Parts: sequence; C-alpha cells; structure tokens
Amino acid sequence: MTQAPATPDNDRRRSRRRHDREIVSLAVPAFGALVAEPLFLMADSAIVGHLGTPQLAGLGIAAPLLTTAVSIFVFLAYATTAAVSRRVGAGDLRAAIRQGMDGIWLALLLGAAVVAAVLPAAPWLVGVFGASETAAPYAITYLRISALGIPAMLVVLAATGLLRGLQNTRTPLYVAVAGFAVNGVLNVGLVYGAGLGIAGSAWGTVIAQLGMAAVYLTVVVRGARRHGASLWPDAAGIRNSARAGAPLLVRTLSLRSVLMIATAVAARLGDADIAAHQIILSLWNLMAFALDAIAIAGQAIIGRYLGAGDAAGAKQACRRMVEWGIAFGVLLGLLVVASRPAFIPLFTSDPTVQDAVLPALLVVALTQPLAGVVFVLDGVLMGAGDGPYLARAMVLTLVVFAPVAPLVPTFGGGLTALWWAMALMMTVRTLTLVVRARSGRWVVTGATR
Repeated sequence: MTQAPATPDNDRRRSRRRHDREIVSLAVPAFGALVAEPLFLMADSAIVGHLGTPQLAGLGIAAPLLTTAVSIFVFLAYATTAAVSRRVGAGDLRAAIRQGMDGIWLALLLGAAVVAAVLPAAPWLVGVFGASETAAPYAITYLRISALGIPAMLVVLAATGLLRGLQNTRTPLYVAVAGFAVNGVLNVGLVYGAGLGIAGSAWGTVIAQLGMAAVYLTVVVRGARRHGASLWPDAAGIRNSARAGAPLLVRTLSLRSVLMIATAVAARLGDADIAAHQIILSLWNLMAFALDAIAIAGQAIIGRYLGAGDAAGAKQACRRMVEWGIAFGVLLGLLVVASRPAFIPLFTSDPTVQDAVLPALLVVALTQPLAGVVFVLDGVLMGAGDGPYLARAMVLTLVVFAPVAPLVPTFGGGLTALWWAMALMMTVRTLTLVVRARSGRWVVTGATR
C-alpha cells in the first residue's frame, strides 16, 4: 500500500488523525473514571434512603461537606499530571515517577491536616448548614467516620494525576469501577447485614477508598522500583508540588465561589427556582464530565509535547482539542434541547418547577460550545503548567460574576436570568483563556517550567 505523498494537506490530515487517536485513547477511559466517582455518593444515597428520612437528611448535609473538603484539593491531580507528563516528554521516567511520589506525600500531609480539622469541628459544621435536631446526629456520625478516608481520597487524586501524566488513563478507570462495586457491596452488608445504619455506609466508603489508594500505591511502587525512583519523601519536592498546586487551589476556590453564589441567588428566588436550579446543575455537571475528559487528555498530551521540546506539536494538539471541545459542546447543546421533554419529568412532576427549568435549559444549551472551549483550554494551560494565569483569570471571572448575579432577584427574570449571568461567567472565562492561548506565552518547553 503506497503512502500518500507528503503535501501540506496530507501532512495536516495525518497530524489530525494522530492527535485524534491520542485524544480518544486518553479521554474515553478518563470519562469512565469521572462518571464512576459520583456513583459512590449515589450508592450511599440509595442505601441510606431506605433507613429513613432523618438518616437521608443527615447524609444530604454531610456528603456535600465531605465532597467540598476533597474537591478543593483536586490540584493534586492536575498539577501532578502536568509535571509528570513534562518529564515523560523529556524521556526521564525516573524523574516523572519521583515527581508523582512528591505529590502523593503532599496528599498524605494535607489529608492528615484535614482529618485533624474535621473531626472536632463536625458538630459545628453540621450546625452551620442548619441540620435539624433529628438529622444532626446522623450527619455528624457520617462526617466523622467518612473523614477518616480523606487521606486515601487525596492519595487517589495524586496517584491518578501521576498515571495520567504517564499517559495511562485506563488504570484509574479500572480502579474507579472496582471501587464503586466494592463500595456498594460493603454498604449493603454493613448497613443492613451488620445493622450499623448510616455508620455502616460511612465505613463502607472509607474501606473502599482505602482499597483504591492501596491499589494505586501498589502500581506506583512497582513503577518506582522498575525505574529506580526513590519512594521516600523529599522536602524540596513536596514544597515544589505545593507551589505548583497553590495557583490551581485559588482557581478551584474561585470557581466554587461562583457556584455557591449562584445557588444562594437561586434560593432567594423561591422553592420552585432552587429546585429547578438543582435539576439544571445535575445536568450541567454530567455534561462537564464529557468535556473534562477532553481536558484531562489535554493536560497529559500538552505536558508531554512541551517536555519533549515540541512547541509546534503542542500548538497543533491545542488547536485540535479546541475543535473537539466546540464539536462536543454543539452536540451536547443539541442533546439538551432534544431531550428536554423526557429529561425534566424524570426529576419532578411539579409544573411550577418544570416551567422554571424549561427556558433556563435553553440558556445552558446555548452556552455548551463556550463550555467546550473553556474546559479544553483549561486542560491545555494546566498541562503547560500555566497555573498562575488560570488563577488570575478565574479571580477576574469571580469579580465580574459576584456583583451581577445578586441583581437577578432585584431586576426580575427569575432562574433564566440567573443562568444568563452564568452565561456571562462562561463568556468571561472563554475570553481570558482564548487570549492566553493565542498569545503563545503558555508554550514553555523543557522538563520543568
């Protein structure tokens, strides 16, 4: 079979096919792992819900607290992926694994600090969220027990970042699926078989998370021994991991603040609007998983190209991933519009809530192409180690959004107006990220940035 002649058009087509294969091979398993993780909470809710309303209410208060305590440290995955993939591109697997070990040690230290803070503060935290007298004891029990698994959860984040940096997204998928299955079996056995109630659900999740962390550590230790990388903590390396993650922590906290403000504004609009807002957020988060999978591929691929000194390859991969992001954004937007009649009744039969959801979902559909660009460029700049710029851009977005969203109840427009404010937020994010991508300042080659 003769090869096509080397013309500019043929070269571009071959380059696109190569990037497409890389994106698919990394993004598809990453998407599976992202979807599997929220199933932990869904399984807990389904099992605890049959114990009674107070128990489910307690879980409803404790679970978001636990999720927040872990999610603000997602930089352990992002920063580790970027740093490890650069060293992979530079051909130094030993240094790549050593960098990942520094992230894992940082995760253990942060996890221990969070546990030390959450255990005594659990009653106060539950009280701040307005738990009733009947639900509070269950919330405190679940929060205190589940907090013991936080170090394992953070180790999972850092180890996942290490494997993604090594261009391996399949192992995290397998571990996530196995962890979900074990969590479900343990919860049923401990809640009902052992009669531990909501405490059994918490212990089941802790054991599953510890098992996942153990599997990751086994994989990492084997890799370290194979390549002669040290497993012992290195103070300088841990400090470097913390410095690389600090800007991403600012970015994550700013993004969380945007979502919290939006929820607070929706609550002021009335019960029907806050209920509709939660329905829309559930769909928004599901679509975010699909787009975030491309972003994760971007982190690994861009870091590897820059580590190998291939600036042109990094730029080509960035352009192709943006095209993927836009295409998936358009597809998701069309799916939202087409599925509205079937989707909304799954969550509520209240016509007032349905009427609030319907127009706001159209706004969400319109903004999905923007979301595709935002998620992809977020991943590209993370892979390039451009965390300080991402932090500044997200703080600017928060500064724009924070005074606008609270005006919605004053000027009217209801939930639809709130989601137009969210569209403004996504527009600001798009502009800041596109400006940075076009500037080329993120293209810094070498094993370290």
